[in-house]
Amino acid sequence: IMLMAASFCDVNLGSGLPKLHEFLSNQNGKTRSRAHAQKPCSYSTQHKFLNRLNAKQVEVKRRFKLHQASFVKNAHSSELAKEDDISMATLIWRAIKLPIYSVALIPLTIGSASAYLQSSTFPATRYLVLLVSSFLVITWLNLSNDVYDFDTGADKNKKESVVNLIGSRTGTLFAAYLFLVLGSMGLIWVSLEARHLRAMLLLACAIICGYVYQCPPFRLSYHGLGEPLCFAAFGPFATTAFYWLMSNNSSVSYLPLTGTVLCASLLVGFTTSLILFCSHFHQVEEDIEVGKISPLVRLGTQRGSSVVKVAVGALYSLLLICGLSRDLPFTCIISCLLTLPMGNRVVRFVEENHEDKRSIFMAKYYCVRLHALFGASLAAGLVMAKFVCKRYVPRLILS
Repeated sequence: IMLMAASFCDVNLGSGLPKLHEFLSNQNGKTRSRAHAQKPCSYSTQHKFLNRLNAKQVEVKRRFKLHQASFVKNAHSSELAKEDDISMATLIWRAIKLPIYSVALIPLTIGSASAYLQSSTFPATRYLVLLVSSFLVITWLNLSNDVYDFDTGADKNKKESVVNLIGSRTGTLFAAYLFLVLGSMGLIWVSLEARHLRAMLLLACAIICGYVYQCPPFRLSYHGLGEPLCFAAFGPFATTAFYWLMSNNSSVSYLPLTGTVLCASLLVGFTTSLILFCSHFHQVEEDIEVGKISPLVRLGTQRGSSVVKVAVGALYSLLLICGLSRDLPFTCIISCLLTLPMGNRVVRFVEENHEDKRSIFMAKYYCVRLHALFGASLAAGLVMAKFVCKRYVPRLILS
């Protein structure tokens, strides 16, 4: 045991720890030297790996763009196929544009309601003659618009164009002016029966607005003036004229021009112009090709949707202003405010679909609904005021 202990405690063997430390140091030095030797090789490998990775990313992006372009092309082809699949019945319905005839019904109805509020009379026969005559004039507007847009090429891809459907420009134009003559005869007959030349003059101004809007050599719609002309024709001109013509000769020969009928006509012109404005959304590209500078060509669909939002807000603001000034009875304000959900629906629909050419086609029909509901509510409010607002006296503007 003593010998083993002496051997373990030998000085030479005790120096093994420094030797172990020296051995480990030598090993670490060799490892570091090998690492330094391998570093350039490792850097080169990483560089090659990054290059391959970048090349793969570029290839993936290229393939993605190809697939994206193919998807857009297929979607466009699918859209064209859907357009080709539209039935003849649908095309005829679009060509007739029956909902658009509310622009003839609403001015007449509101003018009649204003006259009833003032004179307590409603000549039904005269109303029907004026209604049929107004429908004939609107038919002239629709047909002649199709003819002249066909001439400029604006309707070359419009399958629901009457000219494209029947294949005869001359026949369509002849029918258009035949309807204008018949409608004008009815309007003149009622004006002469009512012995009201002012009304006849206003109706003539309304028809002239329609002519210079679309017919050569004027074609003011191609210069962005369609909305102001539409506002004047269906608002102050037509609504005021119908108000005068719907008075009964036995009670009063000439109804005075009041703040009530003036405010009502401004609201009618506002909603009618909104229909025309929204009808441009789906045909901006076609308008640009033929040089038609519509408001949507100038603004673009994004800002155009903002204009619709402001316009709907301005419509109800004007309604409240007319109510606060007592030019409209409170029954009109209450009944028209009930149409706010429809106004909000128009705004949301345009905001959500203004970039979708296929869907935004329906924007003008949403505006037609707003126009019809707002107009019917306004007329109902005027009639109710006769029974509810016994003390309401319209403000006189022109006797």
